[in-house]
Amino acid sequence: MEQIRIEHPGRAAVLTSEVRKVSPCALVIFGASGDLSRRKLMPAIYNLARDGALPESFNLIGNCRSLSSCEEFLGILREAVPRFSRGPFDESVWEKVAPRIGHVTGDPKQPDTHAKLRDRLLEADRRYGTSGKHLFYIATPPKTFLQIIRQLGDSGLLHAGVNKSGAAWPRVLIEKPFGHDLASARRLNDLLAETVHESQIYRIDHYLGKETVQNILVFRFGNSIFEPLWNRKHVDYMEITAAEEIGIGRRGAFYDETGVLRDVVQNHMLQVLALCAMEPPVSHDAGGIRDEKTKVFRQLRGIRGEQARRDVVLGQYRGYRSEPNVAPDSRMPTYAALKVMIDNWRWQGVPFYLRAGKRLATRMTEIAISFQRIPFCLFGRENVCRTVEKNILTIRIQPEEGISLHFATKVPGEDLSVGTVTMDFNYSGVFEGPPPEAYEHLLLGCMRGDQTLFARRDGVELQWQFMTPVLEAWESDPTAPICTYEQGSSGPSEADELLARSGHTWREIK
Repeated sequence: MEQIRIEHPGRAAVLTSEVRKVSPCALVIFGASGDLSRRKLMPAIYNLARDGALPESFNLIGNCRSLSSCEEFLGILREAVPRFSRGPFDESVWEKVAPRIGHVTGDPKQPDTHAKLRDRLLEADRRYGTSGKHLFYIATPPKTFLQIIRQLGDSGLLHAGVNKSGAAWPRVLIEKPFGHDLASARRLNDLLAETVHESQIYRIDHYLGKETVQNILVFRFGNSIFEPLWNRKHVDYMEITAAEEIGIGRRGAFYDETGVLRDVVQNHMLQVLALCAMEPPVSHDAGGIRDEKTKVFRQLRGIRGEQARRDVVLGQYRGYRSEPNVAPDSRMPTYAALKVMIDNWRWQGVPFYLRAGKRLATRMTEIAISFQRIPFCLFGRENVCRTVEKNILTIRIQPEEGISLHFATKVPGEDLSVGTVTMDFNYSGVFEGPPPEAYEHLLLGCMRGDQTLFARRDGVELQWQFMTPVLEAWESDPTAPICTYEQGSSGPSEADELLARSGHTWREIK
């Protein structure tokens, strides 16, 4: 296949807008010495400081059970930030950030820890002028979420009586997975509703912070040549893929209770599906966008009982049961492929195929839109017509972020021959560098009070409402098949058969 690359002669045109300032605030991170904090949150804070996006009066307080001093905490962060932040490390930026970082030792489930936090936040209000503008980031294992929220409410740090009137501060950020099933998600939401107003809750799905995921709406609704084709009349099917080369690493205990359906499909993949399938919002703000995504979740056709065996393929990579902290007889899937249908006017009859897995051939997250084949061959010869491939539009979320379009063209020569070429847009080439990391967008959005990139209560519960019957169909039946696949492959062959029944094929994972 020949490839045509579109090279921009200079920097891409950028539409500038007024920069929204961030007011002084204090950020508390529970689980501040964990992998998420070291690899994502602190590098994001550093990058925001380097880009001038953090206010001068910003204070960060880390809470850990195991560290005894602020110096020890700063040492861990100083080692992690150069290793995991994008771009070269600037010591002068770190020297400005480090004095604004503090630490509180203690169990976040215990009231005395929250009493110490309250004292530190009062000090931050006096010293930095944060004036009660406090953010609480719960970056701990999911089983601790409920206890930490209860302690925050009981300690008065969330000012429950005031916040129910709709005040935007303080704010609570909660990592996924938000719940283990529909019932647990509702319990967590009910507790939050008793403690804070919905406008103060920021449910994290880091995919929504990715630049390329945010670009889905701009690409769809900012280009008049694509949106008229974005429907059942022109689209044959869509694929959404989230493939990883890595295994479960040190997360064996967590992953063996969670699996790929809860870890990736219920949140990341359904959120991306909603952005691909939603109707145009009334406005590009949190309310308008989340309203339209919620409509998509409500229109997902349920997959229940025996149908789950037809429309869902679950797999486990060979060697998973030998991973640390994994049960030797575990049936937890590390791979999932689903055929999802949306019952509405725009998408009736168009399948959305989702697949996600670990230990696959490469790391690749993308959306591939396969358009319908030409209805009639004009080229007069059957062998020529067979070479005319479908148009495929691919949105690469990670890595090599960008967009490509495959289309047919005549191959030069006297004889009539048709080939396929590719137009390709690459973020780093056009915009001179990689896009910001997802957590930079998410932290900044929360500081600004913008909930556009965060999940809303009704949306989360509808996602679980769709996924819980799939989980129940698998977990209640010990004979339900879990296919084995080789590490470094594209997944189990049964996933290919899922598409083949409708005459479709997956794009190659490579």
